[in-house]
This record gives sequence, C-alpha cells and structure tokens, in this order.
Amino acid sequence: MRARQGTMMSSIIKQTYPEVVNRTAARCRERGIVIPTFAQLRNPKTVPRAIKEELSQVGLWDVNPLNLFRITWKNDVKTGLYGDVNYIEIPQAITGVKARIIGLVGKYFPTGTHKVGAAFGCLVPRLVCGEFDPSVHKAVWPSTGNYCRGGAFDCALLDCTAVAILPEEMSRERFEWLKEIGAEVISTPGCESNVKEIYDKCWELKKDPINFIFNQFDEFGNPIWHYNVTGPAIEEVFDGLAIENRRAAAFISATGSAGTIAAGDYLKTKFPHMKVVASEALQCPTLLMNGFGGHRIEGIGDKHVPWVHNVRNTDAVAAIDDEDCMRVLRLFNEDAGRAYLSSIGVSSNESENLPLLGISSICNLLAAIKTAKYFELNESDVLFTIFTDSVDLYRSRLEELRKKQGTYSATDAAKDHAGPLAHQSLDYFKELTYYERKAIHNLKYFTWVEQQGKTYEEIVAQWDPEYWRSRFEDEVAYFDQLIDEFNAKVGARMPLTRAIQNPVEGG
Repeated sequence: MRARQGTMMSSIIKQTYPEVVNRTAARCRERGIVIPTFAQLRNPKTVPRAIKEELSQVGLWDVNPLNLFRITWKNDVKTGLYGDVNYIEIPQAITGVKARIIGLVGKYFPTGTHKVGAAFGCLVPRLVCGEFDPSVHKAVWPSTGNYCRGGAFDCALLDCTAVAILPEEMSRERFEWLKEIGAEVISTPGCESNVKEIYDKCWELKKDPINFIFNQFDEFGNPIWHYNVTGPAIEEVFDGLAIENRRAAAFISATGSAGTIAAGDYLKTKFPHMKVVASEALQCPTLLMNGFGGHRIEGIGDKHVPWVHNVRNTDAVAAIDDEDCMRVLRLFNEDAGRAYLSSIGVSSNESENLPLLGISSICNLLAAIKTAKYFELNESDVLFTIFTDSVDLYRSRLEELRKKQGTYSATDAAKDHAGPLAHQSLDYFKELTYYERKAIHNLKYFTWVEQQGKTYEEIVAQWDPEYWRSRFEDEVAYFDQLIDEFNAKVGARMPLTRAIQNPVEGG
C-alpha cells in the first residue's frame, strides 16, 4: 500500500493512499455510490437535485446508497425528502418545570437512531483517504448498541464488511437486526457498562490486520459529526422558537461515547453562558463519584471517560436512577399510562409523541428536569437534549416488565408520574468547578494511557481548548475536501436500478 501525505494538515488523516482510493472509487462507481459531505448533512438544501429526485423513491430503512444522504436531522418522513429539524417539546404537564425542554428526535434517521451519523463520521474519512480498504478490511464497530447498528448500516450502503461488538445483555431487537443486515455479530460479557470487555475483544481482533477498529470512544469522527451537524441543528431550532426573551440555557446529553455531547461544544461558541450537562446512570456514576456498576439504561456505556470527551466544557453531571427510566418507559407506552397523562392535561398529539423516547432518551429528559430545577430556570429558558432512539428498539423490555410486574394500572401511572417526573429532585446533581472537571479529565489516564496506548503528551495537550477547536472545526474541512475529491474520481453515478434495493426494517 503506497502512501502520500495529505494536501492539508490533519491530526487524524496522516496519509492518503492513492492506489486504494482509485480502487475504492471504481468499486463505488460500479455500485452507484456517491458520498455526501458533512456540509450537506448539516444543510441538506445543498444536496444535488438529481439525488433528491431519486431519494424520494427510496424508503428510510432501505439498504440503498442514496440513504447516505439521509444521515441528517432534517428527514421529512412524509415526503421522503427534507424539511425542518425533527424535534419535539415535552409539555409542562409532564416535566413539572417552567423551562421549555426540547429534544431532537433520532427515530427519523435510517436505523431509527442518530448513531448512524457518528459511524459515518468515523468510517467515511478513513475510506476516502484510502486508509480503510473495503476490498481487504473488515470494519469493526465496538458498541453498547446503537453505534454498531449505525456502523453496520453504513457498511451495507458503502459495500463494506461489518463486525458488530456489543454486550450480551443488550436488547434482543439489536441482535436480530444486526444479523438481518448481514453483520458479523460478537457478544461480550455483561451489560452496557461493561466497556472494558469490549476493548479486550478489540485488542484480540487487532492481531489480524484485516480488522480495522472504529472505536467510537477514541475516534474523533464521532464528535466531529455531532459538532458540525447536531450542534447547528439545535441552534436552528432555537432561532425558530417563538419565545419572548428566550435564553439557550442548557444542553443535556448522556456521556456514552462522548460523541453527542460535543454538540455542546458547538453551542457554547454561539451561546457562551449555556450549560453543558452530562447525564449518566446512578448505578454507575463514573463522572459523579468515580463510580462503577451495571445498569439498565441501554446504550450509554460507562466505567471510564471517553478519549474524545472535552471534559473542560462540561459544566455539570446528573446521575439518573435506571429504575426511574424503566418506570417512565411504561408510563409513556402503556394504555393506562396514556390515559392518566390525558387526565392531567397532556393532549393526544403530545401523548402520541412519547414513544419517540427510548430508555436513554428518558434518562436525558429526567436529567433535563434536574437541570431546570437546579438552576431555577423559568419560562424564558430553553433546555435542549437528544432523544437518541425510540421505544421501537425496546419492545422486548416492555414485555419483560409486563411479565415481571404485571398489568399496568392507573395507580401505577399516578405513582410513576409523581415519583420519577414530578418529584425528580436535585440529588445526584453536581455543578463542576474547574478542578473537578480537571479531576474527571485526569481519569482518562488510567484507561487510555495505561491500557489503550495513548500518550502522556496528548492527554496533557487535551486540556488546551485549542486542541478541541482544531479537531472539531479544522478537520471537517479536510474531510469534505477528501470526499469531494473521491466523488470526482467516482464520476457519473450508475442508474438507481444498479443499487441494492431490499429494505431491512427494525424495531
């Protein structure tokens, strides 16, 4: 494999491999694959008209290369094209706080979750520079659930081989869908908090050079996608709100792989006084108190601080009891729960939106309620969060709860509204000082320098804000340059009939 230095300075793409790029471009030409730029995913109005015309005939979950252009917050599921940012506001009758709580909706991405964007951000730059060779390499996606779904889907669209790694205790829907789409699936011991076991499997797979590890916890393409796509989407929603004297008060995100929370880094460049709040499971309060343990908030991974988390920009931590999340899951999705919510003033339209929240989405909602109460926010304040996925990925969990706890009643609904929602308190919420943030940052050393091969020099460099600005803002320009150059090599696309057409539906 012959390499050359890239035409722009990059701390991520150190070299390009022209022979591999030419070979991959020819492969894409045969399959009718064109790759969108990050700029197009941020603003789909810039997508070429010819692609939009064909896209309207393709289903959201179809394994079709055109769906690369749907890795955006702006999919209009009614027209099959683009519209405004997909979001919902949770009514005050549910939140119990005066501040407005708004969540971007992940269900309307292909695969039903926004993680397909994080996976795109990791895979595509390596593909278009030639570092990843789809004729040789397998793309390995270590994950606690949705990231490996996104990676497997992106691989299917780009004709790459996918290997998904996820804990054995994740929901049945995830395993079934991954097998249907043709990914090789490896289950590791434990639940969503058992990330170390996933890393161990990655080291094992790394021994074979055909395995290319896309570790969302240290791949900067993950937060780069969110900084440049999710952050501006939230800004756009805020700018369109008809609220007198509105204030962008806070952004709340489960830490997980620290991809989504990077949207907060972007928002702070626009709203410097905005608070960025990291949510996590109370049963595994890693950021709150260096804690550990298993929990049921699927997909948020923990027991360590991700390499790509800019901890210096995190203002507070909120730990949420996983039992609260499971109780609200039933409240939002059982008939008796919906009836109770109607009795306290939740409209039918508002109630119909509640299944858009999966378990980690509910965690984010409860953390937003804590944040509003802690900072004593009012009607002018707007809190943003992410509803990462929907209940469609957790139907089996609802079945398990019904078998274990029995039929859901009006009394259950009243309790589950009064406890997890109305009486969500300020406990397990910490506003971080400068040195508390630095202490959390220093925890990276034990995972990343001692165990995963990172350097002392870089962990020190990460405390400099310029380290993050250059990665989040400068790298994406180079990524888009590489994508444009790659598409030029691909040339004219083949007719749509040459693309893969079979849909793989999930949830």
